[in-house]
Amino acid sequence: MCCRTQHTEIMTKKIVVLGSLNVDNIMKMPRMPLEGETMALTDVTTAPGGKGANQAVASARQGAEVSFIGAVGSDANGQFMRATLLTNGVNVDAVTTNGDVPTGSAYIMLQDSGANTILIHGGANQALTVADLDKTMIADADTLIAQFEVPLDVIIAAFKVAKANGVQTILNPAPAVYDLTPELMAVTDIILPNETEAQLLSGLTVENDEAVLNRVSDDLLSQGVSRSVITLGDAGSFVADGQKRWWAKPNKVKAVDTTAAGDTFIGTLATVIAPDFSNLDDAIHRASVASAIAVTRAGAIPSIPTSDEVEAFK
Repeated sequence: MCCRTQHTEIMTKKIVVLGSLNVDNIMKMPRMPLEGETMALTDVTTAPGGKGANQAVASARQGAEVSFIGAVGSDANGQFMRATLLTNGVNVDAVTTNGDVPTGSAYIMLQDSGANTILIHGGANQALTVADLDKTMIADADTLIAQFEVPLDVIIAAFKVAKANGVQTILNPAPAVYDLTPELMAVTDIILPNETEAQLLSGLTVENDEAVLNRVSDDLLSQGVSRSVITLGDAGSFVADGQKRWWAKPNKVKAVDTTAAGDTFIGTLATVIAPDFSNLDDAIHRASVASAIAVTRAGAIPSIPTSDEVEAFK
């Protein structure tokens, strides 16, 4: 039986992604080494990435009109990331070049199980300033997405511009390096942490238990946001829309590489979600399908499916 995504209406949306551009250095290994242990890698590859880039490409491949606000260094990696976005149909007019710092980079330790651990050097991403924001681009968008891989003051300033112009705001608090301040939560429509980020942000231990997930969701919503989606990997996602709660179960697949799963989920969700979130259940289902496809493939951006692939998933 084909999935529900065939019945989800997809409208062309104007999405702006404020976020990170990283070159990923992927180190494949049987498992994580123990403290003091020396282990041989089975492979090393380089690929375009960064949570911002991944989410932008995911949105574009689902049919959105996507623009990016971010920064790269004046190096070969910066040229590589610009070219990657352009090749995937993402507008780079608001991607600035910083000659003082390198393009961001990530070091991904990928285990045979498909699980990954990631180290990030922010580089130009962390040098982004409020002055770099294209406020007109934000005001003209339908949806603005941001992650925590750029400075907090830049995110808050961008979200304030968005809300002043009736633009939907989606926050992915990853990595959980900033607090959920009242100032930020007041201009955030929906927050999407994974289980680790939800635990750090709430101070509560996250378990795949409905009562526990309700308490964590209560804490997140008490900080001033109206909706939250906690992504739980192969356990699916737990959704809190005010007092309405449900556990969206996952599509069962064999994971090869989970690197861009959450970013694929967010980019897909942003593309199909209604302005009033009235189709949140269906949007989450489609996002889950896209994420399931992504984990069956290696790499970050190379793993992200197109709209047609999501439609055809069975």
